[in-house]
Amino acid sequence: MAYAAAPERYDDATGMPYRFTGRSGLKLPALSLGLWQNFGTDRPEETQRAILRRAFDRGVTHFDLANNYGPPYGRAEENFGRYLKDDFKPYRDELVISTKAGWDMWPGPYGQGGGSRKYVLASLDQSLARLGLDYVDIFYSHRFDPETPVEETMMALDTAVRSGRTLYAGISSYSAAKTREAAAIARDLGTPLLIHQPSYNLLNRWVEGGLLDELEQQGMGCIVFSALGQGLLTDRYLDGVPADSRAARDGSTLTGLTDEVLERVRGLNGLAERRGQKLAQLALQWVLRDERVTSAVIGASSVEQLDTNLDALSFPPLTGVERAEIDRYAVESGINLWAKQTEE
Repeated sequence: MAYAAAPERYDDATGMPYRFTGRSGLKLPALSLGLWQNFGTDRPEETQRAILRRAFDRGVTHFDLANNYGPPYGRAEENFGRYLKDDFKPYRDELVISTKAGWDMWPGPYGQGGGSRKYVLASLDQSLARLGLDYVDIFYSHRFDPETPVEETMMALDTAVRSGRTLYAGISSYSAAKTREAAAIARDLGTPLLIHQPSYNLLNRWVEGGLLDELEQQGMGCIVFSALGQGLLTDRYLDGVPADSRAARDGSTLTGLTDEVLERVRGLNGLAERRGQKLAQLALQWVLRDERVTSAVIGASSVEQLDTNLDALSFPPLTGVERAEIDRYAVESGINLWAKQTEE
């Protein structure tokens, strides 16, 4: 059946606020949809299509991808490209589509990731082909590469913007110091960095150690990923690890399921219950409490899960008393898989 977007998708009733990205003129929805999981061969295509349609109908205008999202690598971009053509082509100018390059992607010395000009621009061209687009709205350096001069990576992003293959440039998982260095180089080139995408959640608060201050200083936006700790900050693991959960899969990237951490999660869940909401909704509200956070990337394996996450925006703001109670449980818990990337 042909898709027609909900006429009320921008009405106040949708509950979707839009925030400026740093000091730029670009607004993003407070919650963006990420396609890291669930948009490869791991979910039926009809489920994927239903999630995307529902997201847009509820005011989600930003869809976040990367070259290696799948599984397998590249499949999320291929699938999304097909849905763009079939469903969202009339709405292209209402969408912000982002992708990234930084991790290993194809065989040989030029496809192993990093920040070289050769890899970054080749990867962008491949992403555009998979998406069926002439340009993306935001293109990121997905990680800092200690083996490539930052100048080379920033010059590649500058080329991507000047050639019309992307409207804006961003970085992900750079330390505060490397963000400062990259931002200065990009500004001198004439292509200021728009945004930074770091991991951030109740049990992974590294961005509060200087990165958020640096982004504010540079006029950059912040869009956080892993706000739910890859499912840890939901009611999924309150009683242990279900056999059908992400943590139980071979090759799972979810870490930190210790008794001590789960006790913190249960404490946070208790607070959420007293507020009449789910833990995931509390976790999303919490990362958005700081106005320097432009948006949080959420994932979804079903329309129902998507709606639960989007409904987080309908609850009253956290009070000072509630934030203080949260701080009792919201401490570093060793779940940041990207910590090494931000140590440089």
